[in-house]
Amino acid sequence: MPLVTLTSDIGEQDYLAGAVKGRLLRINPEFQIIDITHKLSPFNYPQTSYVCRNAIKNFPEFTYHIILVNLFESKPEQLLFAFYKDQYIICADNGLLSMIIEEKPEMVLGVPLEKSAIKNTLYCIDVAAKAITQLTNGEPVQNIGIPDPPYLEKHPLRPTLGEDWMEGQIIFIDAFENVIVNITQDQFERQRRGRRFKIVFRRDEIIERISGSYADVAHGEMLVLFNSAGYMEIAVNKGNAAGLFGLKGYSESNQSVPQAVQTRLFYQTVKVFFE
Repeated sequence: MPLVTLTSDIGEQDYLAGAVKGRLLRINPEFQIIDITHKLSPFNYPQTSYVCRNAIKNFPEFTYHIILVNLFESKPEQLLFAFYKDQYIICADNGLLSMIIEEKPEMVLGVPLEKSAIKNTLYCIDVAAKAITQLTNGEPVQNIGIPDPPYLEKHPLRPTLGEDWMEGQIIFIDAFENVIVNITQDQFERQRRGRRFKIVFRRDEIIERISGSYADVAHGEMLVLFNSAGYMEIAVNKGNAAGLFGLKGYSESNQSVPQAVQTRLFYQTVKVFFE
């Protein structure tokens, strides 16, 4: 019974999320389908890669992860079917694969899309479902797609580093408005080298200690901790950090906005100074 996860930016307001599951089950009634989320922000690759990377690694070996995010950035000619650390990842050829896994996968197939087909979301899910079924039935990979095809790669969003500082970008804001920064605990400790530090955001907000949990501070006080995925998180105990401090997640679309306007509207970065 193949375990299949779904992650998308299509939302849950209309029929499409349900229709995707229906199409999967029409092709293979044995699929066990699990939703990761359908509420990713459109065009936001850093957010998508953070969510997918940290969800995927917790699933049983040989789970199939279908990611329906920005399927039509360009005219699609293939879906990518990758194998990485005992997980299968199926996504568009739009640069997202390299951002999720941050290195070369162990295997990549290019599953071709018919030139004459109407390439909408449901057609793409049909192609993905058929490829999964073929693989689970033991068909050779050459019958499913083209091994090691050329595909688009994009660089993961990484913190910038200096001798006595590092700067991270806000990549996710959760339902409680806790703010996730693309600085992992390992990166922080390597850069820190045992030194004292100041975490600075919104120009004048400073935190000088890492908490173990929200309960380490009084209600209404801000804190920084490393979350269960190992990423830096700015929060307010029983409060809403993003709204209180005017923090906003990084998005490529925001980069077209002049910097002066961005500064007036929101803050997207967090700096750490070491001394």
